[in-house]
Amino acid sequence: MKRTHTCGELRAEHAGRTVTLAGWLDNTRDLGSVLFFVLRDHYGVTQVVTSDPDVLARVREIPIESVLQVTGAVQKRENPNPNIPTGGVELRPGGAEDIAILGKCVEPLPFQIGDSRQSKEETRLKYRFLDLRNPLNQSRLTLRASVIDSIRRHMRTQGFLEIQTPILTNSSPEGARDYIVPSRVHPGKFYALPQAPQQYKQLLMVSGFDRYFQIAPCFRDEDARADRSPGEFYQLDMEMAFADQEDVFAAIEPVMYEVFREHTEKRVSRPPFTRIRYADALEQYGSDKPDLRNPLIIRNVTALFERDAPPFFIGKEIRAIAVDRFDQTRKFLDGLGAKIKEAGGANAYWLRVDDQGKPTGGITNALSERARTELLSALGLKSGGAAVLLAEPKESIVKLSGMLRAEMGEGLKLIDAEQFAFCWIVDFPMYETDDETGQVMFSHNPFSMPQGGLDALNSKPPLDVFAYQYDIVCNGIELSSGAVRNHDPETMVRAFEIAGYGKEDVAKRFPALYNAFRYGAPPHAGIAPGVDRIVMLLAGEPNIREVIAFPMNKNAQEPLMGSPSEVADKQLKDVHIAIVKE
Repeated sequence: MKRTHTCGELRAEHAGRTVTLAGWLDNTRDLGSVLFFVLRDHYGVTQVVTSDPDVLARVREIPIESVLQVTGAVQKRENPNPNIPTGGVELRPGGAEDIAILGKCVEPLPFQIGDSRQSKEETRLKYRFLDLRNPLNQSRLTLRASVIDSIRRHMRTQGFLEIQTPILTNSSPEGARDYIVPSRVHPGKFYALPQAPQQYKQLLMVSGFDRYFQIAPCFRDEDARADRSPGEFYQLDMEMAFADQEDVFAAIEPVMYEVFREHTEKRVSRPPFTRIRYADALEQYGSDKPDLRNPLIIRNVTALFERDAPPFFIGKEIRAIAVDRFDQTRKFLDGLGAKIKEAGGANAYWLRVDDQGKPTGGITNALSERARTELLSALGLKSGGAAVLLAEPKESIVKLSGMLRAEMGEGLKLIDAEQFAFCWIVDFPMYETDDETGQVMFSHNPFSMPQGGLDALNSKPPLDVFAYQYDIVCNGIELSSGAVRNHDPETMVRAFEIAGYGKEDVAKRFPALYNAFRYGAPPHAGIAPGVDRIVMLLAGEPNIREVIAFPMNKNAQEPLMGSPSEVADKQLKDVHIAIVKE
């Protein structure tokens, strides 16, 4: 028997028993006549102590991170360690024969296991099997497993059926670059790894299934970000037949609430989650991914300066952020202006309200008395408050005002770090125009149902049509996008015509969906929250790669296995590919 107990299992009630543990040699503390060493496994650590000369000699020869089997008597510690669960006991082997080496570490360690996260990412990923021995990293994957288990449990409770969809599929234009796989038996043709199971889950609804979900792998050839891992990611993919937007919200909100509530001590938004129109999110928060932990709201005050604006306001969009109680220095305000300039903006302008309720400092003297009075009234500013304003072109005001809000929230310590604040972003425009060509194009998911259906597409200007599209956002991170699907062939064709595609294009690009819908399709809707991002938020990790077992680096490489890599000429010949060197 390799072990009777794990390294995190022994307690005071085990004292007097003889047990066998197995794990990695974590560290040693050699006091000469007495030696302490720690065994570590996935479950925890246990201290081992010996004063036996033969055991001392044996342990001193064993390299750190070797895998050991140790048999001994459990005894209570003279100096308990309250910081670890096993801190009340230790193990004492009877002799050298009670210590067996199961796997010897014969190479120098590239980093100390407990400090692995301080090493360079490239080194960590190259030796990921060592990096993952770090108990903190193991806890992240344990959390991930628990989150997925919780998701499955809550989805099944609501009657969703878990169904797997293909990994090898057909390439289709879905917003990102495909990973393609050459076919051996069909020369010159390729499979694609799915960017998402989008079309398959809609086909399941046409097939008569009512509620589908899966923990779906998705593959997109995209650049890395802190909240996006290149290559592959996982999402809670779900779809509902005979459903509208409200049905999706009612189904997914309790799942998100319960999953987060089970894995955090922080406050979690209770359903129903706040709903914010897309246009309002851009204007009031400067982002379509607003962080509602920040209480600051951006106000559009452009109309206040139409008559008598200072020269640097003329022709600009004016946004203001008010703070009721402002106790920062001029240095803080100047710092905001410097950051706006670094981001390509003009400046951040400000004024404060004195004890008599009068505006003072900053931009005050550049404003007319009327503008000062109306500004304070519009912002609800009273004594002790302050306002910071931006005057920027329309095309840059959203980004810069969102940046200003974030900087002020952080700098003024207004962010409530003890909560997960959920919201829905709704009423996305169906279309937008390309900045270079002026061509009308889809602004979001092309398979979405327009609000008002076919009548809206035929009667309204394209930019006035909204879609039944929605994003779920938590703490400024977009967890997922979803939509009510356009299940009517006539409406689908018309939607694509407005974006410049003919009926033949739709039939050619999306043949399975187009044909399936012609055989009678139910109204259906769905969403797909990202599992990696959920775990990232719950773990408090700023980088999504910390919650993935074997992630690619930011250059879409996997150093441990050495992928991507060259393959043998025969492998290329089998799939009818020749590499042309430039």
